[in-house]
Amino acid sequence: MWMTPKRSKMEVDEALVFRPEWTQRYLVVEPPEGNGALCLVCRRLIVATRERDVRRHYEAEHEYYERYVADGERAALVERLRQGELPVASLTPEERAARAGLGLCRLLALKGRGWGEGDFVHQCMEVLLREVLPEHASVLQGIDLSPESARQRILSIDRNLRSQLFNRARDFKAYSLALDDQAFVAYENYLLVFIRGVGAELDVQEDLLTIINLTHHFSVGALMSAILEALQTAGLSLQRMVGLTTTHTLRMIGENSGLVSYMREKAVSPNCWNVIHYSGFLHLELLSSYDVDVNQIINTISEWIVLIKTRGVRRPEFQTLLTESESEHGERVNGRCLNNWLRRGKTLKLIFSLRKEMEAFLVSVGATTVHFSDKQWLCDFGFLVDIMEHLRVLSEELRVSKVFAAAAFDHICTFEVKLNLFQRHIEEKNLTDFPALKEVVDELKQQNKEDQKIFDPDRYQMVICRLQKEFERHFKDLRFIKKDLELFSNPFNFKPEYAPISVRVELTKLQANTNLWNEYRIKDLGQFYAGLSAESYPIIKGVACKVASLFDSNQICEKAFSYLTRNQHTLSQPLTDEHLQALFRVATTEMEPSWDDLVRERNESNP
Repeated sequence: MWMTPKRSKMEVDEALVFRPEWTQRYLVVEPPEGNGALCLVCRRLIVATRERDVRRHYEAEHEYYERYVADGERAALVERLRQGELPVASLTPEERAARAGLGLCRLLALKGRGWGEGDFVHQCMEVLLREVLPEHASVLQGIDLSPESARQRILSIDRNLRSQLFNRARDFKAYSLALDDQAFVAYENYLLVFIRGVGAELDVQEDLLTIINLTHHFSVGALMSAILEALQTAGLSLQRMVGLTTTHTLRMIGENSGLVSYMREKAVSPNCWNVIHYSGFLHLELLSSYDVDVNQIINTISEWIVLIKTRGVRRPEFQTLLTESESEHGERVNGRCLNNWLRRGKTLKLIFSLRKEMEAFLVSVGATTVHFSDKQWLCDFGFLVDIMEHLRVLSEELRVSKVFAAAAFDHICTFEVKLNLFQRHIEEKNLTDFPALKEVVDELKQQNKEDQKIFDPDRYQMVICRLQKEFERHFKDLRFIKKDLELFSNPFNFKPEYAPISVRVELTKLQANTNLWNEYRIKDLGQFYAGLSAESYPIIKGVACKVASLFDSNQICEKAFSYLTRNQHTLSQPLTDEHLQALFRVATTEMEPSWDDLVRERNESNP
């Protein structure tokens, strides 16, 4: 597909190649250790050596140096920077204080700390400098970390990042949206709207577009209006929208009243592409668990965990479990977050390994242990652990970004083949792929030697069949464009007669071009299509942009979900929608704020 398995290693190597022309263009050099790019101005190491990462760092941090445009001036600038000379005047103390305050506020936001903790950080720094560097203690006088100042600075950073996103969005050839209404699991309902856009050079940008308060936009029509307003503000038309990735809630995919139906009616693609919709990427483990939890296992386990947290916290056998829980949610956690944490394959596998210890604990506190003598319940528990472990593996594969949608669809197809295999194995009572269920069955056979029927295969075949139908429904549109994905992931081996009529001439010309074949062999597909001439191959280039704009992972949504669960107590404090959006943008973006612009903006507002 977009990145075939046989070329995946070469692709990683290609992504790390430093280009000599970047030295004058972006003021970076190759570091001695050979990994990344070293900025000559700030001496920061840029780990991901893709041109767009280097360019973003330069534009965000050192746009001032664009004034050195002549070749001679640029070469002289590079030489002076190599020698450690900065050809511009040093920042004033006020400007340094402003940059430090902005950076600290951004760090507080990234760590999910409350607005009031800025004063505490200031006090800690004051004590440190007074004792270690007393001559520099006065520098803190210009750094204001009061709650109100922290709030305003985060809003300034949000405006700066949003402005950068909108500037790039104007150049998008195609884009897709991801609509996540399941991230806010325990507080007011919000819809997170993410955008993935592709420019002319096939450079991909994923970012938060907006957050919509579902309390104020309860109807689908109101939601639609809010999304259209956000797109209009970003300078984007629906005609450039290629794909929609959503959860599979009724609000999103209801047959007649879902948001997807409304947006598909509004969006008309210029090349007769319907908007491609798939609903299985986001929160795959969480939402699939409701289809496979046939005996309400998780609700029962949730009650046990609450008991352990209140009455078994000092027991050594549960320390690993409690540490895992606290790393996700903190010491205090509400029931909804706990329930969602338990709907993960990794968590269920850990709890399954502690089932004997849990039974002994429940006996010691006088709680019911009837489930441990119910062979049907125990088999359901083992089956749930195994199937959720398989879903966990798939979910982790779908978290890998920058692989394009075809590779992600390959993972989905592979998992569906596995489900067919699981069906046959369960029918044959072959539990090779279900180690937890096999362990339970072996134990029950030892305890009930006369009972020949320990578990019912039909019960679990029905569950797997239900999961198969859900996957088929969620990824139906990707199957609709499967040929397109295959064509553009392997254009030189695709037979022109099987290609759409509109692209056959271009494809034949492409396959006959020896130079392009050589480029295809040594570059990854993103770089290959980026260098493809839009004049000679307009249709291929256009569709390549569309395919590249489809969300290929759930990484950015998982990043937002993880940020929320880690900082649930901070985010449950009264926050305006504007501040909430600023926090999530800072937490999920890969863009660097333009610090010079922020300092300049502050100086203009406080002359």
